[in-house]
Amino acid sequence: MLEFIKQPWPWYIAGPLIGLIVPLLLIAGNKVFGISSTLRQICAACFPADISFFKYNWKANSWNLFFAAGIVLGAFFAVRFLNGGEAAAISSETQRTLGELGIHDLRGLLPLEIFSRERIFSVQGLIFMIIGGFLVGFGTRYAGGCTSGHSIMGIASLQWSSLLATCCFMLGGFLVSWFLLPYLLQL
Repeated sequence: MLEFIKQPWPWYIAGPLIGLIVPLLLIAGNKVFGISSTLRQICAACFPADISFFKYNWKANSWNLFFAAGIVLGAFFAVRFLNGGEAAAISSETQRTLGELGIHDLRGLLPLEIFSRERIFSVQGLIFMIIGGFLVGFGTRYAGGCTSGHSIMGIASLQWSSLLATCCFMLGGFLVSWFLLPYLLQL
């Protein structure tokens, strides 16, 4: 059984399992899936300042905090105990393209050529972590949710705005990875 869990699952198994989250949450009490609202809940709980955005009944959706904590713990256990130290299964064409950009070590979750301790405290690290993090947060707030909320929950519940947001997320990812990332890796 453990070997089955350790191997990559094909799309036709993993996709429907992720998709089943939507009806399960709706059946379990009309709950909406999304991770970006969790940060708002944490801020409302830990920093009860006089900010109108954080003044709401965050306890009503506290299940979302446990869900997010489960994602973090699940990821930790998967990397620590189920990974086996193998590199991610990446196509040879992608490995070649990344190699041309100077990214060769693909053994971990993140390429060390970008996310090593030395690189994080460089200009490149500042751009990736601080500016990139701000842009992701701004985009999530501007779009009214994150990729998981829009792409899984929103599209499954036939929301036009979620389809549009998902298309914009994908387009932005393609543009950054093909045009901006090669430039940033040269810094």
